[in-house]
Amino acid sequence: MEPRLLGPGPYRATRLWNEIIELFRAGMPLRKHRCRFKSYDRCFKASEAVDCLHELLGSNQNFGPEVTRNQTVKLLKKFLKNHVIEDIKGRWGKEDFQDDGHLYRFPPSSPLKPYPKKPSCGKEVIKFPDWDEAKAATSQEHIPVKSVAMNSEMWYKRHSIAIGEVPACKLVFCRELTQTNIQEIWKSMTLSRLQKVLGLDSLDEVLDTKLVNSKHIVQNAYNVNKQGIVILEDKSKDLPHWILSAMKCLANWPSCSDLKQPTYSGFERDVFKTIVDYFGQMKEPLLTFNFFDVFVSVLGLLQKHSKAIEALQISCLLLPPENRKRLQLLVRMMARISFNKDLPPLSESVRTRMLMVQAFSRCILCSKGEMDLDELLAAQLVSFLMDNYEEILSVPSALKSSIEEHVVHLQRVQIKYAEADTDATFPPPSLCHQIITEEFECQRAIGSQEPLAALLEEIAVNKEISVKEKKKQLKQFQKTYPEVYRVRFPTPETEAVLFPEKNKQKPPILWALKKPFQPFHRTRSFRM
Repeated sequence: MEPRLLGPGPYRATRLWNEIIELFRAGMPLRKHRCRFKSYDRCFKASEAVDCLHELLGSNQNFGPEVTRNQTVKLLKKFLKNHVIEDIKGRWGKEDFQDDGHLYRFPPSSPLKPYPKKPSCGKEVIKFPDWDEAKAATSQEHIPVKSVAMNSEMWYKRHSIAIGEVPACKLVFCRELTQTNIQEIWKSMTLSRLQKVLGLDSLDEVLDTKLVNSKHIVQNAYNVNKQGIVILEDKSKDLPHWILSAMKCLANWPSCSDLKQPTYSGFERDVFKTIVDYFGQMKEPLLTFNFFDVFVSVLGLLQKHSKAIEALQISCLLLPPENRKRLQLLVRMMARISFNKDLPPLSESVRTRMLMVQAFSRCILCSKGEMDLDELLAAQLVSFLMDNYEEILSVPSALKSSIEEHVVHLQRVQIKYAEADTDATFPPPSLCHQIITEEFECQRAIGSQEPLAALLEEIAVNKEISVKEKKKQLKQFQKTYPEVYRVRFPTPETEAVLFPEKNKQKPPILWALKKPFQPFHRTRSFRM
């Protein structure tokens, strides 16, 4: 069985768990081992299992070479707890697996996890500002409107845009959008873009959109300082000053403006431990339990760098502002510490970069219910965040521009069509059902020909335009809509009725009687 890259989608963590189990069972060598003067067939040593699984995870596109041996041991402990493996005496259920020479084996069948059934949250249709929606102290009647009756002359001038389908309309003048309207537009367009980047038919399986706060998105997009860090409206939700000072100390080591440099050895390790303890005692990770499935889905795009960046940019916009700010400060500190060669080692046995991932991955991403791949998935995401934090934790400029342009567009004059419930500029989503081909053709014919036939009749009976102008408009209509024209004027005779011949008697031609031409005669006055 060859490993494959699992893209974004629902239950990605569960699908990865099942795939790793199948790959491990298929790839783990089994042979005879002796233990206490007794032979056991088809088993393996614990250290052999660590070697095999570590190599398997490192070569798998879904995890990558940064998986450590220690993380592999932790995963095997979970395998033992979930009866993916058992010791040679058939015991399992505890996480007492060690990287040693103890013997283990596979049970007759390793249990695969079923895909969980999420409680139905329903599909939320994001409402856009409705120009007909009754507002407090404001109604549609108070909006100045100018009726525009569509006549034949206007049709002739604008025939290229099929005026025949809209016989009448109103101009609804600029109406100021409320802050709530703008927030809902931000939410709808942000989620729509996220769905498109992830390549999903729906976000329902990875996100309950009712839990997305539109106000948070707008605050994260606009309430920022020059460095792009979120400015909180409620200052009580900021990080404590002593934690900020400790983070600045390590991030800017050895030049720290808030603290004087210590004189004792190991000071930087004490500061680091203080920061780890503070973030470790949080009840919920910074990316929140609600958005766990979204961020796990984004991990399926890591092979497509630019798409992964955009998906994480948008996903981080959904966070509560206090979470986003803490994430920005924490990941920036982690990245600076990892690349700071002047900072003394913070651990004797673990490299600084890996120490950052191990210390903070769980406080950044984990699931509400214990998930067996939480640690591996969180480590993968945190590593990517550290490498690209400046882009990921900034506001996506393309999304912001498109939303701002759309808001400006809605605030312009709107075209309101007769007997229409929505604005022409932005029709809301609607549900539809499949129909047979014959019914579609019938609906199309009726829906498009009736207004055109009415417009043709208007041209035909219009007595305010000249005969020449009427013929010109009819000719243009016949050229554009021949079928509709043929129904109204099936024969030349029916068309000729519009232009009755006038019996004007021509006056007789009177030829003036003239004298015949006479040659020129000289008179005496011309004589010499």
